[in-house]
Amino acid sequence: MSEAAPSGLLASHPDTAYFWGHVAGAGDVGRERITVETPDETCADRLAAIAGGGEIDHDRIERPYAHDTDLTKAEDEYTVTVSGGVAAQGSAAFGLPTDGDGGGYRFSALADHRRELLRGLLESCGTVCFKSAAGVVGISFVHDDRALLETVDRLLAACPVDAPTGEISETSSGGYWFGIDDDAAGAFGEWVYDGSDDRDLFAPTRRRKLEGSLERAAELNSEPEAPDG
Repeated sequence: MSEAAPSGLLASHPDTAYFWGHVAGAGDVGRERITVETPDETCADRLAAIAGGGEIDHDRIERPYAHDTDLTKAEDEYTVTVSGGVAAQGSAAFGLPTDGDGGGYRFSALADHRRELLRGLLESCGTVCFKSAAGVVGISFVHDDRALLETVDRLLAACPVDAPTGEISETSSGGYWFGIDDDAAGAFGEWVYDGSDDRDLFAPTRRRKLEGSLERAAELNSEPEAPDG
């Protein structure tokens, strides 16, 4: 039987874990409202539904690539705005930065739903790519707040699949990033989306990109090596 809807946004539940993962990775928390950005329309609709309603605005923007800010790409951007006291409550409960003040990112209350929390974080501040030269999937996390990436690193260390990571480094834009080891990224990607259909807790465009990268890696690694000579 599918788990019932959460009693509120502060309840420990798969939906709330996914929601707050997105807020932490691509959100802005004020005293009276929360805004969350996502390039995926379906994801925006789902986040608004979890919050019990909210405004959704759509725009088309030029965004720099995370690791090379000299290059840009046009992307859809959907902004979900949730108004009310839940903003201040969420900040207090989970240690989220509020109105420019630093946060402590305390997600222990959501520990029973670490998979959904990490899925929200991956979709909001993670990147997925296929490394054709090595035939592996690359997964990394990028954010302006080093404290958040340190929290993501600890969550990865505690997840049930092996997901070793590299050091946190600065990006060319002044933010920070780190990656999961290439040998472990594929298994983590499969784990983090396992069961995502149960409650529609996923951004279809992000999941398709990961699944496509995993398929390409599997196809490349299954090809027989050319004979010598």
